[in-house]
Amino acid sequence: MTEPPGPPDPRRIEELLLGGELRYTSMDTIRAAGVSEEFARQLWRALGFPHVPDDMIAFTEGDVTALTRIATLRPAGVIDEEIVLRMVRAVGQTMARLAKWQVDILVEALTDPLEAPDPAALRLIMENAETHIAELEPLLVHAWRRQLAAAGTRLLASQDAGDLQTRAAVGFADLVAFTRTSRDLDERELARLVERFEETASDVVAEHGGRLVKTLGDEVLFSADTARGGAEIGLSVAEAVREDAGIPDVRVGMAYGPVLPLRGDVFGTTVNLASRLTEMARPGTALVDAGLAAELREDDAYDLSRISRRRAHGLGVVQPYVLRRH
Repeated sequence: MTEPPGPPDPRRIEELLLGGELRYTSMDTIRAAGVSEEFARQLWRALGFPHVPDDMIAFTEGDVTALTRIATLRPAGVIDEEIVLRMVRAVGQTMARLAKWQVDILVEALTDPLEAPDPAALRLIMENAETHIAELEPLLVHAWRRQLAAAGTRLLASQDAGDLQTRAAVGFADLVAFTRTSRDLDERELARLVERFEETASDVVAEHGGRLVKTLGDEVLFSADTARGGAEIGLSVAEAVREDAGIPDVRVGMAYGPVLPLRGDVFGTTVNLASRLTEMARPGTALVDAGLAAELREDDAYDLSRISRRRAHGLGVVQPYVLRRH
């Protein structure tokens, strides 16, 4: 049957993307899963789900299955309730960002992002989602397993080395004169510039076995297990940007030392030092701290030039080095 003209029905959109019919209220779902109301609501909050009235039909058979599966972890003693909620919160926050990112990609590809999508465009977006969602779902699980395997391997490697504290190379790559550039571009051009920069940095980091910790619009934070890995990423990002006429130049700052990995991010003085060095770097150059310079001193692939000592806010006086390929 042909649907009437106008925007798609919101209920149909939900059922399409949730993969099932909206059949249950929140209490129906809780009773069917056999979990406590307190735990279910904690879980939904951790996932980032908005509160819905108790009498509203808003849940599917998939919601019941998800609650039931999580409930089976608790009595078995695999992980306690606090760990479950922390893991669920990590999934919820990551998936929220991923979903928004994917919708934005579709909207940009199929409509003008500077204008509100008309009903025809919305239907086109929904048709594309309906066609490809089944193929994308296994990819998400595969990518998660690959990243989990990589994280587990890094953990085992640090234990084998007897490290009680994680040591890593961390670095920032920052677009030069981004504020001035953003004034010269419209919203669509600016969004494409940021996406292009992030894609370039992400590809370089992956190629050299590092990790893209986070993106901050005009800046990316990356890490590597070794000093050489960090050096290669920093120099290669600068080189890749230099070869792309569509991206302004970057400055890079890197440091090597102890870091605290937490919730996918990294913290500590080493990270702060890398950030300060980025601020000091000239366009197109990479500055490193004394710790990273010491690790690379005997490596013939690189040239290190000591420059004048600088005062870094909150860190005192530091000794930077300019890093170049030999």
